[in-house]
Amino acid sequence: MSSADTGDIARVFRQESGRAVATLVRLFGDIDIAEEAVQEAFVVASERWPATGLPPNPGGWITTTARNRAIDRLRRESSRHDRQAQAALVHERDEVQEAGPVRDDRLRLIFTCCHPALATNVQVALTLRLLGGLETDEIARAFLVPEATMAQRLVRAKRKIRDANIPYRIPRDAELPDRLRAVLTVVYLIFNEGHRASAGNDLVREDLCAEAIRLARLLVELMPDEPEAVGLLALLLLTESRRPARVAADGSIVLLPDQDRARWDRALIVEGQDMVRACLRRGQPGPFQIQAAIGAVHADAATAADTDWRQIVLLYDQLLVVAPTPVVALNRAVAVAEVDGPDAGLAAIDGLDLDTYPPFHISRAELLVRAGRPDDALAAYDRALDLVTNSAERRFLLERRELAAAG
Repeated sequence: MSSADTGDIARVFRQESGRAVATLVRLFGDIDIAEEAVQEAFVVASERWPATGLPPNPGGWITTTARNRAIDRLRRESSRHDRQAQAALVHERDEVQEAGPVRDDRLRLIFTCCHPALATNVQVALTLRLLGGLETDEIARAFLVPEATMAQRLVRAKRKIRDANIPYRIPRDAELPDRLRAVLTVVYLIFNEGHRASAGNDLVREDLCAEAIRLARLLVELMPDEPEAVGLLALLLLTESRRPARVAADGSIVLLPDQDRARWDRALIVEGQDMVRACLRRGQPGPFQIQAAIGAVHADAATAADTDWRQIVLLYDQLLVVAPTPVVALNRAVAVAEVDGPDAGLAAIDGLDLDTYPPFHISRAELLVRAGRPDDALAAYDRALDLVTNSAERRFLLERRELAAAG
């Protein structure tokens, strides 16, 4: 059996830690116990696997090892009359009875993390930590806060879940509508982190994209008549359909206009477009449905030149009404530039308060090049380079900057 290197172990952690944590939360009813036991299991793996190689089922090995570590720890604490530890051991023996039609550990954990007792930004951060396998410093960068601040938020969130006895379950039907928006947002952000990783060497984290799509499918199964759940799934499928063409063989980024559309996944496009049409028939537009419709317009174009940018601008106008955020305004400005030219796009971009958001500076730089303002473009590229932490994206920006400097 071949040995496993640190890259193999890191890949297993990214792919399996969320599943293992969710399973242990179901078994023990305690997030801290679950998270610490999974971390301990990966420490054991890092000691053993370089010599023994990956086991046939690495995720199962991690979950079993973590469960045994948690039981050993709880028994030690129970011997000191720790009532919480005793209760957790009892909980581990009693299978959780799920009230809803979907039985999935990770979906249960998302609903726990997205309980309305927690602030929205904390809901997202905690879910990314527990299910996305992101380290605290990665989440802190995504939220543009110091690592110590994010660590404190996560600790307080887990303490609040424990102290308030927030249930680890999928809510009953009557509770679902009030909880759905936060859960949809979290699944969307998990996909975004996979689609454009905030750190690391690769642009894409395929494991997170796949997990977000899986969870979105479960949400549609749970609420088939909720158009925003269907819209989210359509958006993820249409975005994922372009992934095979987004990265060249050498790992470099390929921009949308330069992508080989023959490499787009037609099956995902057909499935996503069917869902968009179903949403349109319902006549209840929401942010995810509108974004999915934008994705469908892109998918309709056989070439970049065939893209109906005027229709995309109209859709962004509609999106701004229901989701008036600076990021939506930025994306609209990029579409405006395709219709009315780079100066019009820059006029729409320059008033936005997005200085710490890398895509803002990247978009400005690209439009400044097109507008014949290379010096301003170089400054915008430099600001973007100050902010990005993903290696693939840095390489891309350095290449684009060199092209702009060369004129």
